[in-house]
Amino acid sequence: MSKPVQYGGQAVIEGVMMRGPKESAIAVRLPNGEIDVTHQPIHAWSSRPFLKLPLIRGFVALVDSLVVGINALTFSANRSVGEEEEELGFWEMFLTVAIALGLGLILFVGLPTGAAHLLQGKVPGVVLQNLLEGFIRLSVFLIYILGISRLKDIQRIFQYHGAEHKAIYTHEAGEELTVENARKYSTLHPRCGTSFLLIVVVVSIFVFAFLGLHPLWWRLVSRILLMPVVAGLAYEVLKFSARHLDSALMRIMVAPGLLLQRLTTREPDDAQLEVALAALKGVLESGQELT
Repeated sequence: MSKPVQYGGQAVIEGVMMRGPKESAIAVRLPNGEIDVTHQPIHAWSSRPFLKLPLIRGFVALVDSLVVGINALTFSANRSVGEEEEELGFWEMFLTVAIALGLGLILFVGLPTGAAHLLQGKVPGVVLQNLLEGFIRLSVFLIYILGISRLKDIQRIFQYHGAEHKAIYTHEAGEELTVENARKYSTLHPRCGTSFLLIVVVVSIFVFAFLGLHPLWWRLVSRILLMPVVAGLAYEVLKFSARHLDSALMRIMVAPGLLLQRLTTREPDDAQLEVALAALKGVLESGQELT
């Protein structure tokens, strides 16, 4: 008996991308008020058997999600603008992504590792020094999420993020995919990427805690090189916790991720729910009948 498909998605510019086993569907609210749904095939490189092995599949899923996500964001940005506005070109988007990745490395690798290195004379022991680095990284992550959650444009994307979760909950409950049915569900979901990122940060604390002390340059390089291991472990934790939510212990474990989603999701309006449901229906059309 095959396992039920777990659908997931991502908020994009004025829309939602939903992903299934065969293809993704991007629903965008156009300037004229209509909803445009575009289907895109899922490339099979990440479905090779050896890439689905435990630990390996986590990093593969992260890279695959980044590629699909960036493509969906680019597409939605171009579709959501009016005809009189110029679309984003490849190099413009490439530069934007490169800058974002560079800033991410500075904030979540360079800053915590550099700060811990400067404070190593004040903290006794290798483990405590590496734990300090981890807690600085966690603090930077939480401050970053809190900061961007206050931006007006980001808050609108977070509304679509909430709409995505409500649509998925409606499907998982076996209900008809209507705005009325979706409206009552929570904007918080245990398989959310926000929870995954929090788990990545927490797992990195434990992985890096037992590394030795090295020159700053090697500490920076080692953190980057070990990210596939950290992502792989975090992915297994996320999948395991999502499958065992009937356990009180698991509910306690996922609680911090759900709490963090209160910053990365907002209550959507009916028009945004309509877009999220259109994206999910687009994916379901390619894989199974709609409920």
